[in-house]
Amino acid sequence: MTNTTENNKQVDLNKIKEAVTMILEAVGEDPNREGLLDTPNRVAKMYGEMFAGLHTDAREYFETVFHEGHDEVVLVKDIPFFSMCEHHLVPFYGKAHVAYIPQDGVVAGLSKLARTVDTVARRPQLQERITAEVAEVLQEKLNPKGVYVLLEAEHMCMTMRGIKKPGAKTITSVAKGIFETDDVKRSEILSFIQMS
Repeated sequence: MTNTTENNKQVDLNKIKEAVTMILEAVGEDPNREGLLDTPNRVAKMYGEMFAGLHTDAREYFETVFHEGHDEVVLVKDIPFFSMCEHHLVPFYGKAHVAYIPQDGVVAGLSKLARTVDTVARRPQLQERITAEVAEVLQEKLNPKGVYVLLEAEHMCMTMRGIKKPGAKTITSVAKGIFETDDVKRSEILSFIQMS
């Protein structure tokens, strides 16, 4: 039987609960211990939220656009995001900076840029893929003169395990259109991103 999360996206909560119970048993815990009795349920609900992006297409946010005559940089920076590393299923989190230069004055609501980051990140992911997918959605739906997406994140798979280097940041970027070909425009957007 498939249950749905609060946001009405299809997630098999029962299967997640069973899997979490098995993991607890496999590491030597007693899933019937008082502190763990509701853990499988809590984890299932959490995964339903954290992976909600699997059931949402970020392109839908751009069904409504506006013709404003604006033809200079639009930048939303410091968008907080979190995701789950698809290799270890542990979190990584950070900030996204999303910019575009409208073509023919076509702009989107600013919240749509943040929603796109959030939706694309809420899947088992790689930081590089989030960066590319956000840029592709904007390029496809807005057809701008250029798109620039930069993500900076800390990966718990590097902090909690393996090399164990807390505080190390990974930066990824994708430049499309004018930001890919024009060094001046790319330098301009980078300077905007670095402004406090």
